[in-house]
Amino acid sequence: MAVFAPAKPGNSSRTAIVPLVLLFGLMLPVTGMVPVLSAFTAQRFDGLSQFASHFFMSINMIGALVGAPIAGLVSDRLGRRKALAVAALALNGLTLLGIAFAYRHVDSYAVLLSLRLVEGFAHMSALSLLMALGSDQIGPGGLGGRMGAIGASISLGVATGAPLGGVIGGLDPLWVPLCGGVLSLVLAVVGAVGLQDATATRPRMAIGQILATLRARRVLLIPLAFSFADRLTVGFIVSTLSLYLGLTLDFNAREIGAAMAAFLIPFSLLTWPAGHLSRHWDPLLMMVFGSILYGVFLGALAFVPANGVMWTMAAGGVIAALMYAPSLVLAAHHGGDDCRASALAAFNMAGSLGFAAGPLVSSLLLALYGSVSAQPHVPVFVSIGAIEVGLALYVYVLARRGAQRARHFLESR
Repeated sequence: MAVFAPAKPGNSSRTAIVPLVLLFGLMLPVTGMVPVLSAFTAQRFDGLSQFASHFFMSINMIGALVGAPIAGLVSDRLGRRKALAVAALALNGLTLLGIAFAYRHVDSYAVLLSLRLVEGFAHMSALSLLMALGSDQIGPGGLGGRMGAIGASISLGVATGAPLGGVIGGLDPLWVPLCGGVLSLVLAVVGAVGLQDATATRPRMAIGQILATLRARRVLLIPLAFSFADRLTVGFIVSTLSLYLGLTLDFNAREIGAAMAAFLIPFSLLTWPAGHLSRHWDPLLMMVFGSILYGVFLGALAFVPANGVMWTMAAGGVIAALMYAPSLVLAAHHGGDDCRASALAAFNMAGSLGFAAGPLVSSLLLALYGSVSAQPHVPVFVSIGAIEVGLALYVYVLARRGAQRARHFLESR
């Protein structure tokens, strides 16, 4: 199954590039916080449990679960995206600055978590809207090439944020959200000047119509399921794996950032080529095959010695690119021009739910296996990998059954 879309002539290079630049900048603070996770949790507030420390990452995605659908539905309802994207970028910057202030001056973990909740709302709203703005400008490369470029911008920002956060956080953890907040405000200004809504008029559907249309396109469930599973593992990586590297393998902040970069840099560099490949290869097969290999990678991490972590993470990044770009392409393609922002918001919402569940599931598994074993990380890592593999195979079987039923229906007519 090849994914295709007609080119849209008349898009200036600036119109096409600005959303990509903003997506890259927007993602920098996300993984920038990973190397300083312990500084904002257990080291800042005495007596925090593992669950409470993990919740610092999860609550951000709970806010995202609210922001993604609101941004997508309102954008598709109004037929405009630019003003909403700029407002979301500004709110993201203000909440990051609030986190920096609370870290230094407010002795309350609840306040810090509340700011993380709002930050997640603003971040995911901006992300969904910028992705939709970028996908509106399809151009000669088709939807596969455009969504590959969007995925590459996102993943390159995530990849750059990890080592950058390690370097900045090594000086002072305060500087990570502080710099992220200033950057996001600058991005809001750039967006106000450089972003442009699509020139083509989109139908202004009522929110009820948008939801009904999305429900009717059941094939969207496939990229949404993969988004959930993949982001669940990302939540595991940025929380449990990060803490494992720091507390068990004695990695410092810079080494943790380098490990994340070893995974994310090949991932980001290969996302764009993977998007182009999805125009010629079956995107579903690419996602299933990549997910199986990715699950094996996650399970293997528990058995890798400290000096082999970098190479293993790099191999995982190569595998991850096979999954991410095709899922983005399918979500944008099946959303269509009328509901694309909502479809991508649903994609991000499923991913946010997975990201929020990842730290919670892995911390619960740590507690469960820790009650029966002195080394619980091995079964936790294997279990997370098995979830990825199991869901990929299950979705593939369902998709094949659906295709067979459709074929039998057509043959019987």
